[in-house]
Amino acid sequence: MKYISTRGQTAPMDFSDVLLMGLAPDGGLMLPEHYPTVDGAVLDEWRTLSYPELALAIMQRFATDIPYADLKDIIDRTYTADIFGSDDIVPVRKLEDNLYILGLSNGPTLAFKDVAMQFLGNAFEYVLKQKGRVLPLSARPVATRVVRRNTHCAVKKTSKSLCYHRMAK
Repeated sequence: MKYISTRGQTAPMDFSDVLLMGLAPDGGLMLPEHYPTVDGAVLDEWRTLSYPELALAIMQRFATDIPYADLKDIIDRTYTADIFGSDDIVPVRKLEDNLYILGLSNGPTLAFKDVAMQFLGNAFEYVLKQKGRVLPLSARPVATRVVRRNTHCAVKKTSKSLCYHRMAK
């Protein structure tokens, strides 16, 4: 799968390149050239999967430049009971008939963003290692403690932590 810019001035790119880029060079957002279709049979199959299995089934449709075994390893390291406190990762609880609640606050920061950020941290580490690159992380002094404590922003071998201090006048 290739990704294109909403402004149309950037050549199609792979998932790994888009992951590290942020905005497109032309200032647009990068979107898939096409979205994979999922029929009823696939949805029925997906209903039987664990969260990590479902994440892998979906992500392999979007991160096609990452070999299956490597993507599986990223997913397996991301969605664990050690990180999310349960094998369910995002548990669904029945409140009453036809009323359910999805638990999205079981990650390290107790916020819904953990579900995506845990994956992104591991995906960044993988892609940077594959490309032989290092990602600089920067933060203001107050934020530095937060950056270093969050698992999804943990300083890894593929990142360098920088802290900028404001100079007194």
